[in-house]
Amino acid sequence: MHFIDLLIFSVYMFAVIGIGVRFLLLNKGIEDYYVGGRKIGSWHIGLSVVATDVGGGFSIGLGGLGFIMGIAGSWMLFTGLLGAWLSAVLLIPRVKKLEQTRSLFTFPQFLGSFYNKRVALMAGIISAIGYLGFTSSQILAGAKLASATFIQLDLQTALIIMGVIVIIYTAMGGIKAVIYTDTIQWIILMVGLIFIGIPVAFFSLGGMEGISAALPAKFFSLANISWQQLLNWGVTIIPIWFVGMTLYQRIYASRNKREAQKAWFVAGLFEWPIMAFMGVLLGLFARVAVSQGLFEYLGYATASEIDAEMGLPLLLRTVLPVGLMGLMMAAYFSAIMSTADSCLMASSGNFLTDILSRWTKNITGKKKFLLISQALTLVLGVLALMLASVMPNVLELMLYSYAFMVSGLFVPVIGALFMKHPSNAAAFWAMLLGGGTTITLIAGRWDLPLGLDANIFGISISFLTFLIINLLKK
Repeated sequence: MHFIDLLIFSVYMFAVIGIGVRFLLLNKGIEDYYVGGRKIGSWHIGLSVVATDVGGGFSIGLGGLGFIMGIAGSWMLFTGLLGAWLSAVLLIPRVKKLEQTRSLFTFPQFLGSFYNKRVALMAGIISAIGYLGFTSSQILAGAKLASATFIQLDLQTALIIMGVIVIIYTAMGGIKAVIYTDTIQWIILMVGLIFIGIPVAFFSLGGMEGISAALPAKFFSLANISWQQLLNWGVTIIPIWFVGMTLYQRIYASRNKREAQKAWFVAGLFEWPIMAFMGVLLGLFARVAVSQGLFEYLGYATASEIDAEMGLPLLLRTVLPVGLMGLMMAAYFSAIMSTADSCLMASSGNFLTDILSRWTKNITGKKKFLLISQALTLVLGVLALMLASVMPNVLELMLYSYAFMVSGLFVPVIGALFMKHPSNAAAFWAMLLGGGTTITLIAGRWDLPLGLDANIFGISISFLTFLIINLLKK
């Protein structure tokens, strides 16, 4: 990377840490740190939601899908659109109504309003572990981007650098720093993709004629996907909008129900078609670049020699001129950090409020509680960094984390929303067996029937368990 690009990138990173310092000084207590004082507007919330949900991990992951399967990879985020709009209509009104009578900070607290403390504790454990894994995936995405950009930088060193930046600024600033920087970071990414990344890559590869001649027709077809893949994505991604701790924090941070719903509708449209097609297009362009021999100077002659998720950053490194390279890298790091910080805050909130509450409930003084929150966020960030160092694939780690949370938590949430008196025992065992089934199947790496995802079997076990115990109780 040229000195000018490095300067632009460094200035951006120091600015982000500066925002964390600013909110470190402004935060007065746990209300500010975890739910932003409950008075943030819809556009800030909406852009923060899409920045968190899509972010850098899905940006790098989408690039990998575009590299492997072309524009059909965009269907993954169509499930995000469906999830956002369904939860806006079905979930948000119930959450905001409940919030009028009690002070909520986390997703398990919402679930605990319908079930007992044991159910809330189990939900807290599942959510905290899931979001710790998700934080790791974002740190890994940043490290892959950095190591592909800086040729002298190995992946492990890049992991440490990326992890330190994310952990420090998130631990200092809390949710306000996260949401307000998410807005800026998402705008930077969109501007970077629309005005720099896509057009420069397009013309560098010879325009439509050069791109279409380089790859088979299936890369340009939305039908280049199996029904199993669509089902796997839908069952993994749609339910996360009903159980995601990062999303509940933003519902709580919204001024009212109307503002929260508007934010969710905005987020859905940004996910699909806007971000979905831009992400896979750049991945497809990277595949074209390989076939045209643009990566031979880096030692990559064929697509099989490249990690699919490294294709996009290698493309940007190759085609962007001095100055624009620094801006584009800042844009992608923005997206990565906007997801990593949110997931780290979610995991921290779960551990503090839902898992360690018996030890923290007697703590007096807002400042003391705030310091404990910051210290816990720091410790969890270090654990996420350690997990990232042993996982090879960003999208795989993200979807594993999603699947673990969804298979345990989704059915009890639906029961809380649509049943009058759901059973506590049914919710507890549905969480335990559903999440346990999914994580066991993932760890065993068995070949599952019809190529279906482990999460489908986990949710099925969770549903059957919930249904049977509720019937027995009645």
